[in-house]
Amino acid sequence: MKIQVNQDFPIKVYFPLEGAELDMLGETTRAYVTGERAYKAEAKSVYAELGPNSENVLLVGLGKLEDLSINDLREAAHKAAGVLNANKVKQASVIAPELKGFCTRRIEKAIAEGFLQSEYAFDAYLTKKSECSLEAVGYLAPADKKETAGKGIEEIQNLMDGVRIARDLVNTPSIDLYPQTLAESATSTLGDLGVEVTVLDKAQIEELGMKAFLAVAEGSDREPRFIVMKYLPEGEQVPAITLIGKGLTYDSGGYALKPADSMVWMKSDMAGAASVIGTMAALAKNKIQKNVVAIIAACENMLSGRAYKNGDIVGSMKGTTIEVINTDAEGRLTLADALYYGATKVNSECLIDIATLTGACIVALGDEVIGAVTNDDELFGKVKKASETSGEALWQLPAPKSYEALLKGDVGDIKNSTGRPGGAITAGLFLKEFVEGKPWVHLDIAGPSFAQKPWSYYPKGATGIPVKTLYQFVVDHTIKGH
Repeated sequence: MKIQVNQDFPIKVYFPLEGAELDMLGETTRAYVTGERAYKAEAKSVYAELGPNSENVLLVGLGKLEDLSINDLREAAHKAAGVLNANKVKQASVIAPELKGFCTRRIEKAIAEGFLQSEYAFDAYLTKKSECSLEAVGYLAPADKKETAGKGIEEIQNLMDGVRIARDLVNTPSIDLYPQTLAESATSTLGDLGVEVTVLDKAQIEELGMKAFLAVAEGSDREPRFIVMKYLPEGEQVPAITLIGKGLTYDSGGYALKPADSMVWMKSDMAGAASVIGTMAALAKNKIQKNVVAIIAACENMLSGRAYKNGDIVGSMKGTTIEVINTDAEGRLTLADALYYGATKVNSECLIDIATLTGACIVALGDEVIGAVTNDDELFGKVKKASETSGEALWQLPAPKSYEALLKGDVGDIKNSTGRPGGAITAGLFLKEFVEGKPWVHLDIAGPSFAQKPWSYYPKGATGIPVKTLYQFVVDHTIKGH
């Protein structure tokens, strides 16, 4: 779908506020719509008159101005795209609404995103491909903004490319996406965008002493890969924002074997890794002048005679010994070495890890909210603000210092699991042990990263959360002293 600034097509799309006069309609139609149809433009309400001998208009209500958020505008645009596609419309123009208190650029970006969100489909394995009839959308900016319109649309198109990249990676089954092919995908996706991609094989990972990561990988015939992606437009001397994505391309649970129903979607256990690849692509495409490094410890957690077992004690790159209580608490082991690498081998100003880490987070916050644990409230506040701008819900979990004692091992330094109560919190506190005091935020995306059914403007399957939040955080963040 192309979004073309100031392109005027015969079919017009309007987003009226509740109670608006609807003077964009002809007198007879307006009388019918407001009278017999009693259309009042409540939030997401639709009136469509499309086809020969009609006014060729689509109205999607925004509701009351005082209740309106920028995310509501995204959802309204997504709704409009759905109606146009259902009616096999190929071209339509949006009349940009003028909304008191809303920035014109943000309105432009929200509407563009809503339409672009509507065209995603993962059909790589379908013999009959999905079809989206809508080929072009004209964006008719307010008269006094026509000269400056379009920059926001271009930014959003590149950002949505990053979201699409993340979704495609997560949706690809593990028979085709495993550590080596994930590394190859990162290299091919980012290589031409000015991102330096380095991939370490098993021997090189062993040289680094990443014993926790290697323990998880040992049960699979697919060798692990450690992927480092550097986007440094400010030069190597300026510290970087470091993003660490959990990269379990498949998680059987190991000897703590998952039930079949839980295992079927475990191709999505690398959603954190996919999100950092998508974020790096969006940042590079939009030429954002901020230093960012992304790290992925990619492996499979499988069963075999070599696989690590409940009760084992494994080492780590830091030297801390880890008592394995549960082999299905594997993500935190891989992240431990990846976080320590980011804290000690990269010139990191701050660390953010992104992981489908715990079912406990879904129990606590449901399927649509990211859970967070942090050692730096100021840094978390910036991530939270970025999530609000992006429309991706985020909630900080409490992390009482007393909970840290729960992690103390009996025969090793630290336990990889403390049981079900507070599991999302203690998993985050486990990771805190490996950030070496760097400002850090942990994002548990177990709920919102993969949807069993569509919601809001997200499709069934991979959602691409939290690419938009990570991107916005990087755009907004200022490295101290630079």
